[in-house]
Amino acid sequence: MTQNNVYISPEEIQLQRDVINSIKVALSQSPACAMVETYGCQQNVNDSQRIEGMLLDMGFTLTDNRNQADVIIFNTCAIRENAQSRVYGNLGALKHLKEKKPSLIIGICGCMVQQEHIAKRIRSKYRHVDMIFGTHTLWKFPSLLSEVMEKREKILDISGSGVIAEGLPVNYDGGVKAFVSVMYGCNNFCSYCIVPYVRGRERSRREEDILSEIESLAETGVKEVMLLGQNVNSYGKDRGETDAFAKLLEKVCRIDGIERIRFMSSHPKDISPLLLRTMAEQEKICKQLHLPLQSGSDKVLKDMNRVYDREKYLETVRLAKELMPDIGLTTDIIVGFPTETQEDFLDTLSLLEEVEYDSIFSFIYSRRDGTRAAQMESVASEEEIDARFQELLRVQNDISARRNIRHEGRIETVLVEGQSKTDPQMLTGRNYANKIVNFKGDESLIGTFTDVKITKAQTWILYGELV
Repeated sequence: MTQNNVYISPEEIQLQRDVINSIKVALSQSPACAMVETYGCQQNVNDSQRIEGMLLDMGFTLTDNRNQADVIIFNTCAIRENAQSRVYGNLGALKHLKEKKPSLIIGICGCMVQQEHIAKRIRSKYRHVDMIFGTHTLWKFPSLLSEVMEKREKILDISGSGVIAEGLPVNYDGGVKAFVSVMYGCNNFCSYCIVPYVRGRERSRREEDILSEIESLAETGVKEVMLLGQNVNSYGKDRGETDAFAKLLEKVCRIDGIERIRFMSSHPKDISPLLLRTMAEQEKICKQLHLPLQSGSDKVLKDMNRVYDREKYLETVRLAKELMPDIGLTTDIIVGFPTETQEDFLDTLSLLEEVEYDSIFSFIYSRRDGTRAAQMESVASEEEIDARFQELLRVQNDISARRNIRHEGRIETVLVEGQSKTDPQMLTGRNYANKIVNFKGDESLIGTFTDVKITKAQTWILYGELV
């Protein structure tokens, strides 16, 4: 597939806009509410914002109350079994709601249903679901919804392959932070991961489309953007470009109104010295890097098909710290990969101690049908894996606490996001390293950059006072 063939044509996009307008006319006489419930990663959140944008343009009012909704969409994740189990449970609960309100339209989309065996299971066991559509047909949501509304027939569409659809509405909800996808899909085929099968191969958006979207966000008051991709530092490689992501970052830095730029996720095999230097040199780019490790063992990394080893990973970390001594580092760790022995696990613990991550996202290995690792026999028992997981959390909690204590006494600039969810008397925001900072202040500070002196550090949160 060439890059030109990846894009949905302007004519097809206009067709979806025409459908949006026709639904809007129909709803003008009968107002309706819609709800989108999201599972999984930031990419899924961004996809849900696109669905919400289309729903808003159709004339729906968004709600968080299932009992009020006339349309309910679940946008699902396929990375781990727990996420899928939650979806099944919530789908089952909707059956009683549909019995009380037969006109309710229930849809499910995303990575989970892009797997054919799961889509078929939902269609056969959850007959109250009206719409099933995959990651490659999300752009057709208006047409699919219109067909269900008009014909009251059930829709299953997980066809197609990786595409890019520009020009459809997005709901950014008026906050000061926004997600912007720069590319979709993944070419890495890690042996444990289902993403390349459900998201497709890597395809990069046009640079001009990305910059135009961010400029529009800046005009609405957005001050921080998070650039998203399954592997953002592969941006442009599908077009044969070199270091395209570093060059894109420099151009985003020139956009007036955007004051902070973050990105994720980065694959260690593709991160370049130029990208790290760009981070160090550009003031707007937050000195924070999410660099998924998965395991500290060379043997396990090879079995995972990660295409780097421990030393290569540490070289990248050392360069990042040399260029940005105060950089905030986070990572992903999988515990209990089928071939992981206790010795392999200890290699992971030793790497945590050496790198000293600010925080980690840790998971027990979850078998995914269709991946190479699903065929591997586990060398450890569930009890051994659970014990390893608890030990990993203990070690990292100690490291995170030590890292946070270093912030005590510092004056740091915080982008104030709103009131704290745990204490409405406090405001909350994040510093350059993406650490949560809570402090007392007036609501007028929401949406601004404010200097805060850090007075107390806990494992996951910093507390401070206005300067």
